Amino acid sequence: VRVLHLKENIASLARLLASTSHGGFPVVCRPKPDHAEVFQGTIKRLELCMLLENEHIFEPETNDESFSSSPPLSYKKITVEKLPNLSRLTMLLNRYTTDPRYQQLFINLEPYINTSAMSVQAHFSLQRTYIIFRTLGLRHLTVVDPQNRVVGVITRKDLMPFPLEERLRLQLAPQ
Repeated sequence: VRVLHLKENIASLARLLASTSHGGFPVVCRPKPDHAEVFQGTIKRLELCMLLENEHIFEPETNDESFSSSPPLSYKKITVEKLPNLSRLTMLLNRYTTDPRYQQLFINLEPYINTSAMSVQAHFSLQRTYIIFRTLGLRHLTVVDPQNRVVGVITRKDLMPFPLEERLRLQLAPQ
């Protein structure tokens, strides 16, 4: 599972977006230094792309967990149906992954994540998961363990009837 952190490195984020086609990502944080990373919410790919087009919100790494100056972008500014300029985004991702100064810049994702994102436990009922997907019109659903650590993501494609039946048949078939 590819997860993001509340405080994410720009170069790493650009590499992730350039190398995957995922529509959304779970966001995790470590509540205390000696604790495991736990699920905080999700953020969509389009929102991440719109954030990367606003370089003024990037900040240098700090020793503490707080971010300073720039106010968050408005909801209207990052919520789009599709990218306005795909070639510009491709150029930005390339620059962010190759230019060494972006290794030291970070973005605070906390104001932009969906903290009310649905999640299910790893051993949650498949039937109920399917019902949740259908009734809520979800695109992806984060799977967590009992300690709220991300262990997977279920997409609509995972719940398509024919592939699902085939995987179940293989699981239930005697070896």
